[in-house]
Amino acid sequence: MTPPPFPSPRLRRALMAYRVFWVLGLPLVLGYLLWRARRDRLYAAHLGQRFGLHRRRNAPHVWIHAVSLGELRSAVPLIRALLARGERVVTTHFTPAGLREARRVFGPEIEIGTLSACYVPFDDPRPYRRFFRAFRPKYGLVMEIEFWPGMIIAARRAGVPLMLCNGQYPTRTFERDRTKHPLRGELVRGFAGVMVKSELQAARFRELGQHNVAITGEMRFEQSIPPEQTAAAPHVRQWLGAAARPVITIASAIEGEDALYARTIADTLAAHDAAGAARPFFVYVPRAPERFDTVADILSDAGLRLARRSAVLGPDLAPAGTAPEVDLLLGDSMGEMYFYLAMADQVIVGGGFHPKGAHNVSEALALCKPVLVGPHVWTIEYPAREAIAAGVLKSLEDGDALTRALAPGAVWDVPPERIERFFRAHSGAVDKTLAAVPRLIAAQQGAR
Repeated sequence: MTPPPFPSPRLRRALMAYRVFWVLGLPLVLGYLLWRARRDRLYAAHLGQRFGLHRRRNAPHVWIHAVSLGELRSAVPLIRALLARGERVVTTHFTPAGLREARRVFGPEIEIGTLSACYVPFDDPRPYRRFFRAFRPKYGLVMEIEFWPGMIIAARRAGVPLMLCNGQYPTRTFERDRTKHPLRGELVRGFAGVMVKSELQAARFRELGQHNVAITGEMRFEQSIPPEQTAAAPHVRQWLGAAARPVITIASAIEGEDALYARTIADTLAAHDAAGAARPFFVYVPRAPERFDTVADILSDAGLRLARRSAVLGPDLAPAGTAPEVDLLLGDSMGEMYFYLAMADQVIVGGGFHPKGAHNVSEALALCKPVLVGPHVWTIEYPAREAIAAGVLKSLEDGDALTRALAPGAVWDVPPERIERFFRAHSGAVDKTLAAVPRLIAAQQGAR
């Protein structure tokens, strides 16, 4: 059966209107970046990159689009594998967090010119044409679920095979696009192919008309664990007087959850005091760096004694001075998540107590830590369903359930061996992805 033409006449008209939006709305977009730059100056830096302005490179590159921090981290193992094969790589990002992380992780490769990290062009054909002339991408890989109409159309016109990588189509997004926004759903047919995390995700893409699909698993299971961070964790835990206390890390807490977590921490400490049990020690890691000060105020206003990582630990995570008498360490740093997780006996992953949905649980599972999340796990259907079934992840219905889960004597004890078996059974995504890329490109070219 011959697939319908892409784009359809209706989508073509929508794309014309979308391009008009970019032409007329560009001052608003620039204003937004300048407004965000009030908190993070990097938003307003390198504006030429947003217009696709780069010096021309001598060799073709593999293009990886990782919109922000989480997507870049999931792509790191794949990028390292590509570099080991001798490929030149260019990574693009929309947020400063993604760009900073790329520069931090791949500093040596950027220095010698095997990797370039830059902002993604504005979603208009002209910036992409300039970007393609500069880097001559062999192919592009878009991490997770990013459907940028201008990017998709520009890549097709330039003959750049653009594929979704480590992809998923969360239930809410899929149902919305399938029923209410079919044009967005049609965009998935514009990819040269998609590589997804599970058969459930593959079925959703096929339902929307994208049949060039490979199941490659979860790339986040391949992330390397910094040994210096895991080595520092027990020493800092002991220094803080928490060696004999249960330690609970709240990781990637998002805006809208802080009040719930602050109340839960205060109630948990009071309950342990009343029961004569050892007080838990909490590690609190906000999702976004621009929120560090705000979160510190919220936690302090809740009556919690806290120390900021930036104030009590040096750049190498070594303690500075006398240990403070606190109930909570605020993780106000970037790129040290494995340190914060390694301190914990149990991890609560943020986002799940907000309709926006839970964040990445794979980092905690990689360290064999049992994980609690809120009810909103639609954003991490894979591996949440599988992890819940394996008994290494619990989804709690509300804040009251979280308080009960942290009550004296209620610690959820999961054998590390069980978590390790689960993690090992779901690994191998990098090799599967590298094997799938040429197959998907060949299938796409054969279908034309």
